[in-house]
Amino acid sequence: MIEQIVQWDKELLVTLNGSSSLFLDGIMMAITETPTWVPLFVCLLYAIIRNNTWRNSLLIIIMVALLVTLTDMFASGFCKPYFHRLRPSQSPDLAEVIDLVNGYRCGLYGFISSHASNTFGVSVFFMLLFRCKIVSLLLLLYACLASYSRIYLGVHYPLDILAGTLWGVFCGVIVYKLYRWISMRINPSTPIYTSAYTTTGYKRTDFIPILCVFPVILIYVIIRGAIFAFTP
Repeated sequence: MIEQIVQWDKELLVTLNGSSSLFLDGIMMAITETPTWVPLFVCLLYAIIRNNTWRNSLLIIIMVALLVTLTDMFASGFCKPYFHRLRPSQSPDLAEVIDLVNGYRCGLYGFISSHASNTFGVSVFFMLLFRCKIVSLLLLLYACLASYSRIYLGVHYPLDILAGTLWGVFCGVIVYKLYRWISMRINPSTPIYTSAYTTTGYKRTDFIPILCVFPVILIYVIIRGAIFAFTP
């Protein structure tokens, strides 16, 4: 049964991996790079600072740091050395079959995906923190794009991404619950319930930078794809 699942995983990888388009190659290379998303993280931080005391803002930052540590250390520090599953880009029987972009291969092992666990963990945490539908959709899109880019680039199997996603979602929920438990003890204020605020007390207008920066990031990604396609 396990052998059959592994075989399906490889077949799905071949289906989803790469393309004949240099433009898409450039887009995926940009999407997979963490610095591409720094403006989004800055806007998330802005919303936190605008709607919390300095003490609670610091607590949220500490919780996010704890979350990323949990997701990344479990993925890279435990799972990859334990399972020893070669990345598709490092696998002798797949390296010549899949599409690789500019020789991009990453490290030796790939199960589970750190990208998927980190991005979904952070996204779920902020989705629960803000409780704003459109921001949640953008965060989910961010996590999906970043995770799919790893399959496209041939450095992760779909099963790597799925396992990383599940771990990230789990950690995001657990760390958020821990944050709420601590927050209620150091700052037991009641959230404001009006149409101008979310149910967790965040002012909706403070999400405008997030809504504005996301299209800018996508435009940047498209430009990177065009530069990649037309640069010799």
